[in-house]
Amino acid sequence: MNTLDTYNFAGKRAVMRVDFNVPLDKDLRITDDTRIRMATRSVMKILNDGGSVVLLSHLGRPKGGYEKKYSLESLVARLSQEYGRPVQWGGDVLGAEAAQKAAALQPGQVLLLDNVRFYKEEEAGDPAFAAKLAQLGNVYVNDAFGTAHRAHASTAVIASFFGPKDRVGGYLLQSELDNAKKVLENAERPFTAIMGGAKISDKILIIEKLLDKVDNLLIGGGMAYTFAVAENGTVGSSLLEADKVDLARQLIQKAKEKGVNLVLPSDSLIADRFANDANVEVAANHHIPDGWMGLDLGPDSRETFAEIIRNSKTILWNGPMGVFEMSNFSLGTEYVARAIAEATANGAYSLIGGGDSAAAVQQLGFGDQVSYISTGGGALLEYMEGKELPGVVALG
Repeated sequence: MNTLDTYNFAGKRAVMRVDFNVPLDKDLRITDDTRIRMATRSVMKILNDGGSVVLLSHLGRPKGGYEKKYSLESLVARLSQEYGRPVQWGGDVLGAEAAQKAAALQPGQVLLLDNVRFYKEEEAGDPAFAAKLAQLGNVYVNDAFGTAHRAHASTAVIASFFGPKDRVGGYLLQSELDNAKKVLENAERPFTAIMGGAKISDKILIIEKLLDKVDNLLIGGGMAYTFAVAENGTVGSSLLEADKVDLARQLIQKAKEKGVNLVLPSDSLIADRFANDANVEVAANHHIPDGWMGLDLGPDSRETFAEIIRNSKTILWNGPMGVFEMSNFSLGTEYVARAIAEATANGAYSLIGGGDSAAAVQQLGFGDQVSYISTGGGALLEYMEGKELPGVVALG
């Protein structure tokens, strides 16, 4: 893969795919600009070389066609501030204005175009649509790791319209791959993976892959209750994937065979309904009463998980330990985040696997106390599962 450091952008106009899928409030103000800041180094390299940049991104999940709440126009002011120069707005990616403004770009200038997903051809990976996007510049840069697992027009197909030397991976993309490889191929031991979230079905492949890599595998979140049932537990009305109980049993057996310390919660915070103001008790994870549901790690589990994490040298975390969006059920996730920060301070390497885990680490104030926070939950998981990422493969 060609990298930014091996390419001179002087006199070049880069079509750059970024991931500016940032959260906005009801007044279309950015509430977390992490994804904008993560792409800045790549943008500035191109501009400082004497090149110009045409930025392409998606935002949200538009139903088809223009929707103001999903328009990237809301980002122009913030991007102008970020790059220290006015960012031009080009509107519709296939519009005449976009083509004209792209063609007129001078060295050091930036043009932002609207949401590529306003066209259904984007997610369909339509070659004709990709060809039109490719005409906006003479070099293609992909720095959108968060969508690298999608074979979309602007993330993968577009690259085929540029010569091999003019397809370049951005700094963020390169950094994401380097950090994932560090965990997969060069992990210092003990290596602990923490898997949370709602469903085993979302994490089957990564769990199976990790059983060949890790010393400790900690399971939390909603999926822990399927494992509890696999060990003949009763979980009340907790989240349960009944059709995955046999699979959970197989994963427990595989962990034993491979000598992996698979740790399930011993206790849970349980509630009589799914609400922050519900009645709360502590129950053994395998003996949750009827009508009650587990919504977070219990006090013993929190301490057990934290102790293992603190004694680890390599840590991978993907998925919260409970319903952390509700303050009364956020403590398990907070314990894990704090333990990871403590381990990192003591020399461990920690990779936070995007999505809810990344949001939790940032919200809890530990964002600058871990080694690396991935911007791509799905892309990172697929890469770690051993799958090829279309957005990376396309760069050759």
